[in-house]
Amino acid sequence: MVQALICEDEPLARQALRTYLADVDWVEVVGEAASGPEAVRLIHKHEPDLVFMDVRLPGASGLEVLESIRHRPAIVFTTAFDEYALPAFELGATDYLLKPFGQARLLETLDRVRVRLVGEGVLGATGGPDQTALPQPDRIFARSGGALVPVATAAILRAEATRGGSIVVTEKGRFDVDYTLAELGERLRPTDFVRIHRSHLVNLAHVARIRRYDERRYAVRMTDGTDIVASRGGSRLLKDAMA
Repeated sequence: MVQALICEDEPLARQALRTYLADVDWVEVVGEAASGPEAVRLIHKHEPDLVFMDVRLPGASGLEVLESIRHRPAIVFTTAFDEYALPAFELGATDYLLKPFGQARLLETLDRVRVRLVGEGVLGATGGPDQTALPQPDRIFARSGGALVPVATAAILRAEATRGGSIVVTEKGRFDVDYTLAELGERLRPTDFVRIHRSHLVNLAHVARIRRYDERRYAVRMTDGTDIVASRGGSRLLKDAMA
């Protein structure tokens, strides 16, 4: 089940989205926000897989909300103004729905969302966890100073998602890779690397400490001093890895 959040200041628009989504058996609406600050709060609270985001929200625009959050859900912008499409896609939006839109157009968008979430491992091809596995190399090639350099996978402490790919962090520095974090995770040994958050992948060999953050989440201290709060799903994976 994909958890979705509706961020929309118009009550009728929120009602329409709720009605349309009620017929989608793999989407569960976990909350609604009518302002930018409330959207930030609920995204932090629920860490949803999918957010329907109005561009113009009281308190902070949808674009400002997306720039201010660390959790990276799939984003579908909903708006009556087409001039925001370019910056929305530059921020990684999955789709951009122009109001008024009907259920048929929303279902087209959800097809794109499903493809993205399958690629990120949130959904498998049949709706369950993605079990696709690729051969795990001993090194990957990353960009540094305009050149490609080999990086031993065992030397990777952690990886962070970026808008265009990922950054891998080693004791020697940070390197850009063109893989998404999901693609990178598929190329690293699952016994060594755990995706503890949509934006973070960690090498268990370089975890210095794990402690409880709250009732459902763990906080991880890496050997380079970085602190990362795992998502609920990532915390379950950590718990399994510690068993």
